Amino acid sequence: MDKFTTLTGVAAPLPIVNIDTDMIIPKQFLKTIERTGLARGLFYELRFEEDGSEKPEFVLNQPAWRKSQILVAGDNFGCGSSREHAPWALLDYGIRCVISTSFADIFYNNCFKNGILPIRVSPEDLAKLMDDAARGANATVTVDLVAQEIRGPDGGTVHFDVDPFRRHCLLEGLDDIGLTLEKADAIAAYETTAATARPWA
Repeated sequence: MDKFTTLTGVAAPLPIVNIDTDMIIPKQFLKTIERTGLARGLFYELRFEEDGSEKPEFVLNQPAWRKSQILVAGDNFGCGSSREHAPWALLDYGIRCVISTSFADIFYNNCFKNGILPIRVSPEDLAKLMDDAARGANATVTVDLVAQEIRGPDGGTVHFDVDPFRRHCLLEGLDDIGLTLEKADAIAAYETTAATARPWA
């Protein structure tokens, strides 16, 4: 998993409430267990017409936000079914941070496990960040996980809270496998001791 320390770029505004996981990645893209190749399906029904052409009005299809790595979204982002493909699709597209007032619990947890930083902010701060994001290429935002703050283009700062353990994992790029491998020496020592004590096992 890639480390997350600071991220600077143009944030994409998506002021829609209750974006569920089916909107993030529709069911027809769930046939794979691979984490790659899902970018095409991200927000598919919002991004594309029935013939596969892009909907020019959708934010990620517009030049200023096409390569955004930060998403500023409406309330209750990631609700609905618990498909892990949702953060996989966001990450495959290049989005490393989602900012909202609230997230569905399972989606929120899955983000951390896949290297995405979900940030909860107050409605007032979200309105400011949404306004910054709407300015497009003329305004960049910096998400600083070390300092736990979001810095806007005009010098404003929004502080955010994050669980210390999850913060550590993102800063160090540790998923569940990485956390286990940190204890590889202790695991190997245990296995050696166990094999000596119980040779029949």
